[in-house]
Amino acid sequence: MAVMSAQRESVLRTIEERDIRFVRLWFTDVQGFLKSFSITPAELDEAFEDGLVFDGSVIQGFARAQEADMLAVPDAATFELLPWVGDGDVVSGRWSGATDRAEHATVARLFCDVRLPSGEPFAGDPRQVLRRNLDRARRHGFTLMAGPEMEFFVFRTPEDERRRSAEVRAPDPIDGAGYFDQTATETTSMLRRKVISAIEAMGIPVEYSHHEIAPGQQEIDLRATDGLTMADSIMTFRTVVKEVARSMGVHATFMPKPLTGVNGSGMHTHLTLFEGDQNAFADPNDPEGLSEVARRFIAGLLRHARAITAVTNPWVNSYKRLVPGYEAPVHICWARNNRSALVRVPTLRRGRAEGTRLEYRAPDPACNPYLALAVILAAGLDGIEQGLPLPPEALDNLWELDERERLALGFESLPASLLEAIDAMAGSELVAEALGEHVFAHLLANKRAEWQEYAAHVSDFELDRLLDLL
Repeated sequence: MAVMSAQRESVLRTIEERDIRFVRLWFTDVQGFLKSFSITPAELDEAFEDGLVFDGSVIQGFARAQEADMLAVPDAATFELLPWVGDGDVVSGRWSGATDRAEHATVARLFCDVRLPSGEPFAGDPRQVLRRNLDRARRHGFTLMAGPEMEFFVFRTPEDERRRSAEVRAPDPIDGAGYFDQTATETTSMLRRKVISAIEAMGIPVEYSHHEIAPGQQEIDLRATDGLTMADSIMTFRTVVKEVARSMGVHATFMPKPLTGVNGSGMHTHLTLFEGDQNAFADPNDPEGLSEVARRFIAGLLRHARAITAVTNPWVNSYKRLVPGYEAPVHICWARNNRSALVRVPTLRRGRAEGTRLEYRAPDPACNPYLALAVILAAGLDGIEQGLPLPPEALDNLWELDERERLALGFESLPASLLEAIDAMAGSELVAEALGEHVFAHLLANKRAEWQEYAAHVSDFELDRLLDLL
């Protein structure tokens, strides 16, 4: 309580010293969309103490109309200035000096926990879902560290936006560059620099950035941190990328597969469990450098991979990425330094055993990061608790094997569609427990409705192939 009180006092003092005029309160719905409302600093002390009431019945996956009132309780540890708003404009790289305080006021943000009017944590709050699973890990003595590789596309914005409603047009990539190309447009390079400047100003450190394989595709890798902080950071990152792109007159998207015939965008997530300050995945005496904890964690991920895919890859479009031929994982197996495997154990530099980690390659950047990290962690912990044995390593390039050869090796496949993923999730006690009854039921209902709408839609593919033929 003393730490929490000190954090609140620090926030209130900073607001006064920086003359912050507005505070945006952020939280996330079950689908993974960021929600926000603004308050003035005068309301913040009360918000810290009692929360602020909002209508939960209009938020996806929250309360019913007869249970509408919810509380948003700010987490003082998440306080940051928004660098694209106000006089100090990191995004545009300028200092405004404007006198219009409404337009150029300094604005801050705080993530919120959602609670019931009684003050109890709300079971449908994705942040609460992740916190429950992190607490489960903590009871085993573990702390989860996660570091995602965030991929996204940048497209030119159509000059006439009205055409978007009149006809379906393929998006136009901002460049034609490829993997690690230095020849990408200056707009592309500047966008990545502005994004990095903005998120680092918000306390989110970056490891790497570069152009990815597909035209217009970018990657920025976030430095690993604890699970809850990382989920908040992913939500912040997605917001910053879109704000920066908008300020530059282009469009950024985290849609997993916006273009046919090229690679989609993934969110390969690096994972480590720590016991105190010791890496629980590392064992320098093991031939692969993996501890028994790591081996069981991998085994749990593999056992539950099909069941958690509807959470890590939650959109109809997600399964246009998870297909053979585009460097996305399709088959359920693990390997060292083999990028065709679902779980990869990256090669370490000599003498750096403390950096041992796993890379789970299925998630895409459009997932709800709180729920995705929750089910990934739950699957790994189940492997530890059940003492699951680690299957043999995949030594072949799975992208070069045919179906008969893969089946002979005993490798199952990830779901090939959202419907298949939903059915796998529906029968999983682990996912139901990890998400909780409220979120589990809502996700199943929501995703079934999405699939039914998609299945009933007559696509351009059908019209192009069949309208004149049949």
